[in-house]
Amino acid sequence: MVPLEFYLGLGAALFALGLFGALACPNAVRILMGIELMLNAANINLLAFNRYLHPGDLAGQVLAVFVITVAAAEVAVGLAIIFL
Repeated sequence: MVPLEFYLGLGAALFALGLFGALACPNAVRILMGIELMLNAANINLLAFNRYLHPGDLAGQVLAVFVITVAAAEVAVGLAIIFL
């Protein structure tokens, strides 16, 4: 079984990479990609805590799917604003 610290470290690394990408790049598409990385890092942490605190509960997975849906809508609106 993979320890919780591994998932938290992976989430922290992804969040740091996304934050660097969102702050360092002047390109709007790269900023959106950095924001997506940060949201995915938050999802990894959410699912890791859900697995270790409430192993049989699906509430964390449902919330993660909701966050993915909101992130996809955010990217679609952002790209539509940028390219049109």
